[in-house]
Amino acid sequence: MLEKIIERLIYASRWLLAPIYLGMSFALMALTVKFFQELYHFIPAILTIEDNQLILKLLTFIDLSLVGSLTIIVMFSGYDNFVSRLDITEGTEKLSWLGTHDYGSLKMKVASSIVAISSIHLLKVFMNVEHIANDKLTWYVLIHITFVLSAFLMGYLEKLKE
Repeated sequence: MLEKIIERLIYASRWLLAPIYLGMSFALMALTVKFFQELYHFIPAILTIEDNQLILKLLTFIDLSLVGSLTIIVMFSGYDNFVSRLDITEGTEKLSWLGTHDYGSLKMKVASSIVAISSIHLLKVFMNVEHIANDKLTWYVLIHITFVLSAFLMGYLEKLKE
């Protein structure tokens, strides 16, 4: 009797994640505001901006879109995997990948997104390499390599489980 009550409470506690996933939608809104703020400052300077600054700004836009995409993946897949299946009504556009990511594939998506985001940051650093101290540059590269190796090892371990 007591065991059943505890098990039901533990199982019901998954709903504590629901407000967290909802909060991620607010974080996505903040990211959208930041994107348009960057765009607002970028558009007036588009004709006078130097090539390397243009590339850096475009990398910032790509970076923001990758973080937004990662937020969507974690929000939808996490909710679908850990809280409740998303009940998408018939006739509503449904994302093709929705319901196809288990916890392992979700981890891999997050890890590969982190590597992509880190790569963009590292590219931005390399484009301003003359303004960055060598010790900082070394740390940026080491941190990026750590992300890459972590993602590789996670993928390898996931492959071993199959």
